[in-house]
Amino acid sequence: MYIQRRSTDKMAFKTAVLAPSRPRVGLVTLSLLALAVGAITGVGAAGLRALIALIHNGLFLGEYSWVYEANEATPPSNWGPFVILAPVIGGLVVVFLVRRFAPEAKGHGVPEVMSAIFYKDGKIRPIVVIIKSLASAISIGSGASVGREGPIIQIGSGIGSTLGQFFKLAKWQTITLVAAGAGAGIAATFNTPLGAVMFAIELMMPEVSARTFLPVVIATGAATYVGRIFFGIESAFLVPSGVLPELLFPSAAQFLPIYVLFGLLCGAAAAVFVLFLHWMEDLFEEMPLNPYVKNMIGMTFLGVMMYTFFTIYGRYFTDGVGYATIQDILSGNMQIAYLLAILFFAKLLATSVSLAAGASGGVFSPSLFLGATLGGCFGAILSSVWPHLGFMPIQFAIIGMAAIVGGGTGAAMTAILMIFEMTGDYTTIVPVIIAVASAIGMRRLIIADNIYTMKLARRGQHIPRERHSHMFTIRKVDDIMAPVTSILKLDSLARNIPRSTMTGSWAVGDRYAVVEDAKGHLVGVLPVEADGTPVAGAPLIDSFTMIRKGEFLQALLKRMARKRAVVVIVLGKGGVPRPHKVIGVVNRKGVADAMIGEFTE
Repeated sequence: MYIQRRSTDKMAFKTAVLAPSRPRVGLVTLSLLALAVGAITGVGAAGLRALIALIHNGLFLGEYSWVYEANEATPPSNWGPFVILAPVIGGLVVVFLVRRFAPEAKGHGVPEVMSAIFYKDGKIRPIVVIIKSLASAISIGSGASVGREGPIIQIGSGIGSTLGQFFKLAKWQTITLVAAGAGAGIAATFNTPLGAVMFAIELMMPEVSARTFLPVVIATGAATYVGRIFFGIESAFLVPSGVLPELLFPSAAQFLPIYVLFGLLCGAAAAVFVLFLHWMEDLFEEMPLNPYVKNMIGMTFLGVMMYTFFTIYGRYFTDGVGYATIQDILSGNMQIAYLLAILFFAKLLATSVSLAAGASGGVFSPSLFLGATLGGCFGAILSSVWPHLGFMPIQFAIIGMAAIVGGGTGAAMTAILMIFEMTGDYTTIVPVIIAVASAIGMRRLIIADNIYTMKLARRGQHIPRERHSHMFTIRKVDDIMAPVTSILKLDSLARNIPRSTMTGSWAVGDRYAVVEDAKGHLVGVLPVEADGTPVAGAPLIDSFTMIRKGEFLQALLKRMARKRAVVVIVLGKGGVPRPHKVIGVVNRKGVADAMIGEFTE
């Protein structure tokens, strides 16, 4: 009596066992879907900006217009002091939309996307795309101190998730489209395709491989192209051409401690921003008041703050994304140290109050604002105390933008590349790298979580810090396989071994024998003792797949998952699989030991 194997035809057997199972959709189809995600996200970014413009012009100027240049200061409001009510009115509408239709749309968006990736199989409700668009446009347009990149990230991710769910993609494919949508949102918003790819890699993607990287690149490229159709090819911020030649940083070794010191300062500032933001959210959460009342308190405070700035300086400063202030600093039009210091703390307070009170918007733009003001202040002090060193406020404003973003998010390469793309200035790259590394190190010394993961950690949703790959996956199957000592005939074992297949502890063995049927076909493996006799009571293990000698553990893991195999039989290179070509067996314990060993070695 023979134990029936899966196929008796050797070619069918080779096809069924050796060939990997096909994914639900191929890489080409997934890339086409990513292209659609990028294009739609680019259009969505344009629509979001237009909606922000319409609301901002209506509430601040009493005009009906779709045109709004965020890099230019808002003109004096036609409402006079009643402009204080603009964020209050907008805030009440936002609270209604979020509470009634999509609570996920509250806040800065990115943590919700990360939660969907790591805890919800990449699933984001389609309604979130609509509500997030409306709520964020109203928040930003009415004067809340938040950014527009967080909303478009969540919108792009929602589009990717919706397509993934509609086409019933595999989990990893849906997650890839979600990450692609996040990168596309950054690319379309800031015209930074390289930084957007790094954003997706550093913060969103659990896996970095050809099958995940290509769709993200395609989505960000498409979003950038569509964004440039609507917004032009200019960088997000313009450093005057007359200033660029003077931005060559002193590169002598004695100046390097200055960049390190400034990076540490930015890291501490980023930690303060993260901690103060969550403290303010707790403060508002604990208020025994109706959510609408709490929102009115916060937004009234914002309105008073921005109108106070307007009364004193003729500018609102803390309203909206704050790009106009950043542009003024980079243009050299704002270099007063005390004013820049005031604006730093005012923006930190305004952003924290906005999000705590229920606004919908991002923290990336406020981080740029904080970096530019802190850097400008630092540079202004240096240039006044030691004018012979050749430092300028513009230089440290650029470095500060990268360092605060890097320190706050923990995404070093994203911060470095994006600041280069947003300003078009490459001369600051070395100081930027030094400052960003120092800032991330300082922030981690103060708090372990970044501005995105801290919100999730407080919910009990922890995001792994090293999540892309581990060195054990590049080990060879030969390194962990148990040896095969003999070939046994099924006829001689039929009376002595159980007829049913078991997948429990019997699959774990130090050595194995290959079992073949009367026709010489491989039917399974059997754990054996050192003398070659079968382990007492051990069944024939016929739940297996095959792999060639020299393959990586990463390929082995995929085969085990696809075939749901208990063991993997290792074959010598070349030829048709035959029992005499089996050189080893990999069981699940061997895989686990290799993985655990990677963390202990």
